[in-house]
Amino acid sequence: MAGTRVMVPKSEDIAAAVAAAHAQFRAAPGGVNASYIPYLASVPPNLAAVAVVTIEGGVFEQGDVRHEFPIESISKVCTLALALEDVGPEEVRAKIGADPTGLPFNSVMALELHKGKPLSPLVNAGAMSTVSLIKAADREARWARILDMQCRLAGRPIELSDEVNRSEQTTNFHNRAIAWLLYSAGTMYCEPMEATDVYTRQCSTLITCTDLATMGATLAAGGVNPRTGERVLTATNVPRILAEMTMEGLYDTSGDWAYTVGLPGKSGVGGGILAVVPGVMAIAGFSPPLDPVGNSVRGQKMVAAVARALGLSLYRVPGA
Repeated sequence: MAGTRVMVPKSEDIAAAVAAAHAQFRAAPGGVNASYIPYLASVPPNLAAVAVVTIEGGVFEQGDVRHEFPIESISKVCTLALALEDVGPEEVRAKIGADPTGLPFNSVMALELHKGKPLSPLVNAGAMSTVSLIKAADREARWARILDMQCRLAGRPIELSDEVNRSEQTTNFHNRAIAWLLYSAGTMYCEPMEATDVYTRQCSTLITCTDLATMGATLAAGGVNPRTGERVLTATNVPRILAEMTMEGLYDTSGDWAYTVGLPGKSGVGGGILAVVPGVMAIAGFSPPLDPVGNSVRGQKMVAAVARALGLSLYRVPGA
């Protein structure tokens, strides 16, 4: 039996769920900041925020919602959205894929096992290949188009952090190696170091928890930003993005997230986590300490608590 359509919760219920989730989990123990990127290691670990943006543009916030943090791997969703607009879903699926790798997000073995095809645009190999698919005359034009997509999804100007970018560009040797492996397999569609540089930049922009929820709400609304009214994406491309998020959005624990929360999600090692409820809203959480696979410990708990309190699982059936 197919899941029932998720009903739009009342505003007072959303506000109560957001407040309760933050109060319960803002200081939850466990996790450590990402240490392999020096900037992330220095972020205060006690920060915590949760936000909801609905498809009508309603905003519900608690905690450190004004704190800007690096978008990191959540940027992969934005660039995937742009690639789908540029080359279409069939080419994205043929050249990159729509399946979980079953291995860590930066795995070289995953590439070798699948003859150089990344399998997913939400792992590092697939993300760099996705960057290379973007239509652009040169490196700076490619970067400008990707940054513009982040801004339009968030509904406000998003800026590159020179400090974060410098921290990442000087430690991204593993990604450079992956880019050359993609090139050797014929699955890199621009100069490899150009793709690596632009990919690293796209991970180094700064967003707030509410920006993240707005990005997700744009997907929930079928590609229309509910806070600006702009159509950012073609509606038929949105289900492909949500499917990719379901398959690989939370790295090695994507299946566990679908099983327990029942929503397409995406996390980043900057501490952000996003869940999308199609046709209803998006829920975003932020807190820097991560679990062993790179997902925010408190962010997961806060987002899951909101979803659970409001009965938002896509897999919910009558009587459940």
